[in-house]
Amino acid sequence: MLKQSLQQKLQQKLSPLQIQVIKLLEIPTAELEQRIKKEIEENPVLEFENNGTDEDNEHEPVTEEEKTDISIDEYIKSDNMPSYVFSSSNSSKDDKHEDVPFSVGRTFHEYLISQLGLRILDDRQKIIAEYIIGNIDEDGYLRREVDEIIDDIAFSQNIEVDEKEVLDVLEIIQDFDPPGVGARDLRECLLLQLKHKDMDDPVVALAYRVIKDFFDEFTKKHYEKILRKLNISEEELKEVLEEILKLNPKPGSAYSNPLSKTVQNIIPDFILEYEDGKFKLELNNKSIPELRVSNTYSEMLEDYNNNKKNRSKEKKETVMFIKQKLDSAKWFIDAIKQRQNTLMTVMEAILEYQKEYFKDGDETKLRPMILKDIADMTGLDISTISRVSNSKYIQTHFGIFPLKYFFSEGLQTDTGEEVSTREIKKILEDLIENEDKHKPLTDEKLAEMLKEKGYNIARRTVAKYREQLNIPVARLRKEI
Repeated sequence: MLKQSLQQKLQQKLSPLQIQVIKLLEIPTAELEQRIKKEIEENPVLEFENNGTDEDNEHEPVTEEEKTDISIDEYIKSDNMPSYVFSSSNSSKDDKHEDVPFSVGRTFHEYLISQLGLRILDDRQKIIAEYIIGNIDEDGYLRREVDEIIDDIAFSQNIEVDEKEVLDVLEIIQDFDPPGVGARDLRECLLLQLKHKDMDDPVVALAYRVIKDFFDEFTKKHYEKILRKLNISEEELKEVLEEILKLNPKPGSAYSNPLSKTVQNIIPDFILEYEDGKFKLELNNKSIPELRVSNTYSEMLEDYNNNKKNRSKEKKETVMFIKQKLDSAKWFIDAIKQRQNTLMTVMEAILEYQKEYFKDGDETKLRPMILKDIADMTGLDISTISRVSNSKYIQTHFGIFPLKYFFSEGLQTDTGEEVSTREIKKILEDLIENEDKHKPLTDEKLAEMLKEKGYNIARRTVAKYREQLNIPVARLRKEI
């Protein structure tokens, strides 16, 4: 038996504008310009405030004689409505689009493939070689197991190969340039590079033996064991270590092709200046164009609303399309403005909170600060503060920093003063930097030294901070 009942629910739904703002908040300035251009391409109603800069397009200013009012009827008869969805509003039917070829140079994998032509291989070996090269990563390593390669070739090429065939071809590839390419781990990579050197040189031969027979001791810096087992002097071991340190742990990176690499520059989202005891904070909007809603489409919609006679189905569909695009354009423009306001609000709060630090960049003046602190100051949600601080940078008179840099937990000293964990990490880093490298400080000793300075921190906390600073344990920092 069916029962009917009424239920009252409270649901919170985000408006299209709120969704736009949330998405745009996460985008750094470096990507915002491309996001705006993409929106303009997809929405013909949206346009640059000044119809674009000289860099973006080369349109001449439109004179009064050249302006033409477009009616709904003309718009329907033209091919504009469907084509605008797929093409830029700056294009015209007379534009000629031609593919212009350009050279981008050889990639690392193409470089390896080109070396196959220098070897005498049958068709079967070429197939295996091309498959192996295709599985070599950008660092130059072969990360797949031989058994997996055998199965993949059988599946994709319908060719049955055995382990010996694959290893024989792999040995050929491992003789390619750059030395060390095709290695399956770091040990093999270093051995391959040493093989390319003069093995008659006693230092090279000894270095090869150290990597081949004492690799674990080498990586763990158990030099005493190596000295004892090889019965060599400290001077000889020093020469061997210097030889090994000349090797490249990522041979693929040695093949540098400037045409195939993209250099990423950090574009700051904020610019902060400090002069005469005053701060000047501004958004970096130099590359962000001003936007507006096209008057042409607004007038078309207004004209339709004023002439309610002869409203055909085709006209209604066209008007609905224009209205949707107009609403979308307005939401996008408002979202951009809200994004800028929110960014400034958050950054001003961070500046106020860390005012003493921003004067000269002294890390010891960086106060403990968490997302909630800024949320309380601005009245914004913690998730909003997180989105703003993510992937955003500020340019100061002492360097460029990610906003996340200014957030850290706090600890209390013996005197009850609250200090930033970043300050403790800086002191820890200084202690390790100035230690005797022949007798490096252990985590326990570092904890004792910090306690002497008033920072009551456990040994395991010191170990955690050291790992966050990417500093190895004392044993691995020891020099002979």
